[in-house]
Amino acid sequence: MTEAAPGHAALVATVHAYRGRLVALLAARTHDIAAAEDALGDAVAQALTLWPERGVPDNPAAWLLAVARNRWRDADRHAQVHADFAADWLHRHGESGAADPADGAGEADFPDERLKLMFVCAHPAIDRALHTPLMLQAVLGVPVERMAGAFLVRPAALGQRLSRAKAKIRDAGIAFEVPAESALPARLPAVLDAIYGAYGLGWDAPPDTGLTDEALTLARLLAERMPQPEALGLLALLLFFESRRDARRDEHGDFVPLDEQDVNRWNRPLMQEAAEVLAQASRTGELGRYQLEAAIQSVHAQRVITSCTDWPALAALYEGLLTQSPTLGYLLGHIGALARWQGPQAAWNELAAIDLDSVRDHLPYWALRAHLHEALGQVEAADHAYSVAAGLSQDEAVRRFLLHRRQALSEGAGD
Repeated sequence: MTEAAPGHAALVATVHAYRGRLVALLAARTHDIAAAEDALGDAVAQALTLWPERGVPDNPAAWLLAVARNRWRDADRHAQVHADFAADWLHRHGESGAADPADGAGEADFPDERLKLMFVCAHPAIDRALHTPLMLQAVLGVPVERMAGAFLVRPAALGQRLSRAKAKIRDAGIAFEVPAESALPARLPAVLDAIYGAYGLGWDAPPDTGLTDEALTLARLLAERMPQPEALGLLALLLFFESRRDARRDEHGDFVPLDEQDVNRWNRPLMQEAAEVLAQASRTGELGRYQLEAAIQSVHAQRVITSCTDWPALAALYEGLLTQSPTLGYLLGHIGALARWQGPQAAWNELAAIDLDSVRDHLPYWALRAHLHEALGQVEAADHAYSVAAGLSQDEAVRRFLLHRRQALSEGAGD
């Protein structure tokens, strides 16, 4: 047991850090993402057996690439082309255990293999609706089951669509190259959405700091490579979120909502960096949704100085978001701000207009509904909404928080 643990821990860390880059390197010449994933999966399976017995290689990422390359050599008729490519990478990185696969020669055009593959996945020949989930699965290794809910589809259906998209990349020979500079802006929104989606999946149920860290790293790299307003806006947004990471749970691990968090636990340097990045984005005069979202977080951050929240400003910013992108999440954010600004009845009038069939499995809707029912003194309806919201939560800390609110509601009604 003690012998296996170090090998397993090293494998988990290596896959977490390098999976996207290894898949990108394996698929670079053959254009076959699915086969690259299979080859890497076989290499990981071998590592699970061999590393605990023989020890962790000096360069774990290079070992995985070599084994995956050999697996592909046996299975793919284009073996020599691919083997030459992988061998060249190993020659450049295999001698030093500290080498990073993202540091290879010839990559000056783009700072990271993961970003390169993300721009490939945003190719216009691929269904636009699949750009983000394809990046999340192929580049960041997010399981279909974990992200299907975010796209409001069944895991099996999403898996089939992604398989077809990978086959199209392979069969059409879509180039695994960074597109011309003039084509990057058209693909940028999909890449931004994927990075944001990865961060959101890591931030939520349950918190996954590895995925959030990777998303933040990619956001930094992308903002450096393409300091466009929305790339900067996304980076500012994630930095604001990161500044509050330690305040989202109390000392017992229980969830703490934003307006109840201890501002003394917020990370001031990260908040300052976020504000500076957002200011840089705003100088262009081109306003997009990620800048607006970051501006919302900036308003919340002002509580450090003012000890209160400017709810009218938040409502106005959400209105701006709804103008640009009328999504359910932005609508619920606007209704929540409206409740704190104009009262629960005004907010309920907006919430009641939402088609219930479209939100039956949407936790934020039911949590907001419970809050409004409670504020309006509708105890039985609030109790039901809290129960539904708790049942939808995949985060145990959030579930406890909602059930605690429900219990407090019942105890208050009994007094």
